[in-house]
Order: sequence, then C-alpha cells, then structure tokens
Amino acid sequence: MLAKFFATAFVVLALGAPAMAQSENLQTFREVQKQVLRYPHFTIFDSVNAKVDDGVVVLIGKVTMPYKRTDLERRIARLPGIQRVENRLEVLPVSQFDNDLRWQIARAIYRNPAFIGYGSHVNPPIHIIVDRGRVTLEGVVNSNVDRMLARSIASSFGSFDLKNELKTEAEVREQLEKI
Repeated sequence: MLAKFFATAFVVLALGAPAMAQSENLQTFREVQKQVLRYPHFTIFDSVNAKVDDGVVVLIGKVTMPYKRTDLERRIARLPGIQRVENRLEVLPVSQFDNDLRWQIARAIYRNPAFIGYGSHVNPPIHIIVDRGRVTLEGVVNSNVDRMLARSIASSFGSFDLKNELKTEAEVREQLEKI
C-alpha cells in the first residue's frame, strides 16, 4: 500500500523548522503528488519529483514530451496556497533507441512473475527513465530482492549505463519518520 502511495512520484519534501510550516508543506506536498499521479499522461517512463517550501514548489525530473512539462506546471500552479512553481523538469530527447529500450525493459519487468502485482496498479511503482541510452530505475518496491531482480532484468538490454534508484517500502517509511 505504501508503494502505491509513493511509487510514481517519489518526492523530496524540504520542510522548514516550525511544526506548523511542516504541516502546511506536507499538505501541499500531498496535493502536488495527487496532481502528478492524476495527470492522465504521466507514465512509467516519466519521473517527477518536487520540493515544497512555504508555497514554493520546485519540480525536478524528466518527462518524455514537452507538453507534459507545461501541463504539470499549470496543474500545480492552480493549487491553493501555491505562490510559485519553479519548473526544472527536463524533456527527454526523442530517440527510437531510447523508446525501444524503455518498452523492452518495461515489458520484461512487468511480465516477470515477481512483478505481476506491481503492474496491476493504476500508477505502476517502477519507473524506467531512459536518457540517451542510459537507464535509471526509480520508484518503490516491496523488498531488496525485488530491487535486485528489477536491476538484473533491466541490465540485459544493452543500455550504456544503469542506475538502480529503487527504494524499498522500509526505506521510504524510514525517510518519512525523519520528517
């Protein structure tokens, strides 16, 4: 359940010192997260992270199409309490090689029996970001075994580089407790 909540938009939340400000930032963060997760064009090939601090939202990550960058900024700017949105989302370059690599890895991971349950989520938790042949796996998985298996599967497709930034539910929970 926690994986479903954090999977598609694992977001960094920068909080100020006062507890009231932290509460407001957390509430704003959750609203930003909902907007990203409910955006109909957000896919497992996009990565959107956000930092929230006193009504200022900084969007960081990579998206596959230019309109996604603009649409997400507009959606978040309309939220109550948002003073400003700094859009640092990068648009991934158009590349048939990258696109083929995305789909090959996604099919291999989500068709693997260990990940069948992951693929049934509205927003599947494992994101495959491919930028000029370099692959990054992001999101939340149930265990370290799942993290290692996803990396193993993704490494068999001839990418130039592979970063495994998947986090386990326990790691996410630990990070949240620090807030």
